[in-house]
Amino acid sequence: MRNRVKKQSAAMGNEKSDIVLKGGNIVNVFTEEIIKGDVAIVEDTVVGIGKYSGEKEIDCTGEYIVPGFIDAHMHMESTMVMPLELAKVILKWGTTTLIADPHELVNVRGEKALDFLLDATEHIPLNIYIMIPSSVPATQFDTNGAGKFLAKDMKKYRNHPRVLGLGEVMCFHDAIEGKKEIMDKIILFEDKIIDGHAPEIKGKEIQSYRMAGIDDDHECITFEEALEKMRSGFHILIREGSGAKNLETIVKGILHEKLPFEQCMFCTDDKQLDDIEKEGHISYNIKKAIELGVPPIKAIKMATYYPAEFYGLKNHGAVAAGYMADIVVLKDLNQVKVDFVLKSGHIIDDNYLSLFKYEIKEKEMLNTVIFKSIDEERLLLKRKQKNHVIEIVKRQLTTEHLFEKIPGKGDIFVPNGDYNKLCVIERHGKTDHVSVAPLKGFGIERGAIATTVSHDSHNIIVAGDNDGDIVAAVNCLKKLQGGYVIASNGKIIESLPLPIGGLMSNLPSGVVQRKVKTMIDTARKMGVHDGIDPFITLSFMALPVIPKIRLTDKGLFDVEKIEMITEN
Repeated sequence: MRNRVKKQSAAMGNEKSDIVLKGGNIVNVFTEEIIKGDVAIVEDTVVGIGKYSGEKEIDCTGEYIVPGFIDAHMHMESTMVMPLELAKVILKWGTTTLIADPHELVNVRGEKALDFLLDATEHIPLNIYIMIPSSVPATQFDTNGAGKFLAKDMKKYRNHPRVLGLGEVMCFHDAIEGKKEIMDKIILFEDKIIDGHAPEIKGKEIQSYRMAGIDDDHECITFEEALEKMRSGFHILIREGSGAKNLETIVKGILHEKLPFEQCMFCTDDKQLDDIEKEGHISYNIKKAIELGVPPIKAIKMATYYPAEFYGLKNHGAVAAGYMADIVVLKDLNQVKVDFVLKSGHIIDDNYLSLFKYEIKEKEMLNTVIFKSIDEERLLLKRKQKNHVIEIVKRQLTTEHLFEKIPGKGDIFVPNGDYNKLCVIERHGKTDHVSVAPLKGFGIERGAIATTVSHDSHNIIVAGDNDGDIVAAVNCLKKLQGGYVIASNGKIIESLPLPIGGLMSNLPSGVVQRKVKTMIDTARKMGVHDGIDPFITLSFMALPVIPKIRLTDKGLFDVEKIEMITEN
């Protein structure tokens, strides 16, 4: 009560505010105006807009004052750093809030992983809200570490203050058909937000998915798909990450058809630290939308007010009295050029960030890579008159399903620069399965790339043009207990350990970012094609819920027919 009285007194101008941003151009997301004035802040709250004095005053003349940006759907694990390290990276780009779906780590270690991440996101200078993973595992067609995460396991998390709802329902066919296991989870969260994941569904399938209780979707690749889902009441999370880049197509379509943007929000889904360093985070989505012709305030609202309203984040998403003092001050509105950021009324700088520390306490998150070392004999693939082939689609997560002649010697497939060998090795100590398939469009030559980051069950996935380097890369991952590895001429030439669940590092973000950049550059020199992220794109080749064909530890899987093509 005392704090409220102080804030109201400051709002009336009866006493000085803690901080006042003076004379800026304030973007009002309610009226879509730009208003010149002061922004008064007491503790973590904006108390007034107008003319104010403060204990500390910052001249913002000629600059633009906007709400902190919100990423409406992100997997923190894909950045491969701890949440505190992630905060240090994205805060400088203006992102102050994440809606995180931690299904990556939960697939590896279940409830222990969820508890670990809830703890790691508790006292850091970033708002991180959690969507409880709905699809652990994503399907019955691959093997994860955690086993099933059921509605009964979720109940204790339902009322956690930072839990907003149910994470992306990737088993969309089960939801469309109303199967009990997923419907139990949806019913548990029916008064909260339920995220979707349903690429390429159409017509009555969209209607049934909506009727199941799904509220949004982030998997739209074409404008036509987004439009049909919007017409059915879905909110569309427009994704621009490292592997999938869907913003331009969807935004151009909305502009051409003169449709409203109120159902749209921005997300990154999965974005590498190096791409964030080069481009920005949600700031990049805003900038790109503006360049395509979206009015700047509309673009800002898709990153602030719209996601805050949709996810029920009271006091987020605006610069106005009573709202959190999560604020981005821009030198240039159209270029989304950040001058400085305030989080909960604190100016973000190195001194402030140095106040935060986190130490990993949960030993269960370590030593998660368990498999028998492989040899070349286990990688043999029979060549037939024609074989099923996975073809990568540039700048997308979808694949094409080819059926064609592949290179080889006799009846054995021999990879090359055009047809790489893709292998998935079960790494949770459960089945010891190894699956092999031809991969087209990746392009690596004179080596192999391997990782334990392999959505969503996170078995080992590796692609290469020769068996020797594939074996060397995979067996190195066992020694590292997870990570990224590049092998060439039988030797490991680059590696990044990811010992936390085989997905995350305990190193500073700068160290991880520089190492990933080096490894991506190395992969490019070895032939990995432009438009393909050497690691993120590869990591999705095992996810059996994105069309059209995938390889899991259980074999080659036809996503459209929902059936195994080959089985172990």
